[in-house]
Amino acid sequence: MKRICIIGISGKLGRYMAEHALNEGYEVVGVCRPESVGKLDQFGGRIKVIPGRTDDKEVIARALKGCDGVLTVLVPWGVKGYATGTARAVLDLAEPDARLIFSCGWHISRDGKDIYPFKLRAFTAVLGRIAKLFRLVDIDDQVKAARSIFASDRSWTVVRGSDLEEGDSEGLPVWSHHVGDKVLESNLTRRVDFALFMVHALTDDALIHEAPAIVGRKSPSALMATHPTAPPLSV
Repeated sequence: MKRICIIGISGKLGRYMAEHALNEGYEVVGVCRPESVGKLDQFGGRIKVIPGRTDDKEVIARALKGCDGVLTVLVPWGVKGYATGTARAVLDLAEPDARLIFSCGWHISRDGKDIYPFKLRAFTAVLGRIAKLFRLVDIDDQVKAARSIFASDRSWTVVRGSDLEEGDSEGLPVWSHHVGDKVLESNLTRRVDFALFMVHALTDDALIHEAPAIVGRKSPSALMATHPTAPPLSV
């Protein structure tokens, strides 16, 4: 794998992914809204930027040409199907054998077996209603986008992030199949490590058709737990 595309590269997660990918030797193409291109000045000429909406199929088709992997920040902006449009464009237009990695939060469930704490359920429900009322975010659209990915026969992975914080890297996050696992109880991951896991997933075939829920490698719950799907902990 040599050339990858980051959809939504101008946000914090996208910029961290770009840095990790460059460090791994990937050629990086990125898509972001035209007004956000300036956020990428830190990379100079090390990446190729294609300005445009991430649900614009013409933009996505141009960006994904020749890419072996695609990292997509699946954001539910607005109430006009932005997340579903972005997911559909990537699924339809990526190269046939490309690895497709999508980011979202714990609230996305693949099989309905996740067990969410009351606080998280209440927060998601209230935030979703308020954000949709003011036409800012549509969580339901993100859920629909995830379902379209789960139904696809492409080589996808949906990485489900916990609450995020800034800080130096703690290493590759620990993951579980389902929220509710004790290893995830701390519900906190460094944003830089969320990005690290996304880039790692490009070459980890064990994550194909998985929706790993992640938590920081050095979070209290990760350090206390021994989990069969977690990478070995380095304390």
